[in-house]
Amino acid sequence: MAGRDLLLYLDTALQRAASDALGDNRGAVVAIDPRTGGVLALVSKPSFDPNPFVEGIGQKDYRDLLYSPDKPLYNRAIRGQYPPGSTVKPAVALAGLAAGVIDARKTTYCPGFYRLPGQSHKYRCWRRGGHGSVNLELAIVQSCDVYFYDLAHNLGIERLKPFLGELGFGARTGIDLAGELGGLVPSKEWKEQVRKQLWYPGETLILGIGQGAFLATPLQLAVATATLSNRGHFIVPRVARASRLPGDKQATDLAVVSHTVDAGDPKHWDQVIHAMAQVGES
Repeated sequence: MAGRDLLLYLDTALQRAASDALGDNRGAVVAIDPRTGGVLALVSKPSFDPNPFVEGIGQKDYRDLLYSPDKPLYNRAIRGQYPPGSTVKPAVALAGLAAGVIDARKTTYCPGFYRLPGQSHKYRCWRRGGHGSVNLELAIVQSCDVYFYDLAHNLGIERLKPFLGELGFGARTGIDLAGELGGLVPSKEWKEQVRKQLWYPGETLILGIGQGAFLATPLQLAVATATLSNRGHFIVPRVARASRLPGDKQATDLAVVSHTVDAGDPKHWDQVIHAMAQVGES
């Protein structure tokens, strides 16, 4: 008996281009249509030929895949968990705007390092000579660590973690694929429960630049970016677009669940999006 036809969002040309761009390198590419949540490309490299699994793969061939140092069976796009680094800075900036900690015009002076009040330890910026005075746009365009150290400190982990969660960090996105991992946005409670240790103020600074125990999947980063471009409209990513019975012209759209992220003044979205656009042009 014939099953239902499944229509996908995947764009074969884009999927091929993403695969070709990675070449023989280990990595992942995820491309999402922000309007629908449709996954246009999802590539994990190195990959493998799934056809031998259809009729039964031989033990040696399976062991070669299973124990390969390149881990071809590991889907890096939805299971790879990595420190997001500077890619999370626009989300941190939006958290600051939403909480009223900063406005887009406020400047922070970057001498190349940051000190917590009353402490001598220096948290270095990637540019050792510093960026000078930077506002939100310059901080995102130039990826100024000091600006985001200061912002994360003023926000505090209590406000930063929940906002990042609203954008999809620290939890599974709900994509219609098996095996997704949820990453990690660390917190005081997490550290006390898992590591039996206290949370230090410096850890909040490091979180503000996407480092430390902070982990995200490539899929989560794509979803967060799509949510930013949607001005807060979070759409659960999906590979499947619709289904229909063979011969039917009309397809049944598959359900999409969404929520809205509150960033306060609607102009906050425009300010962060504009800064992100300047990164691409610089």
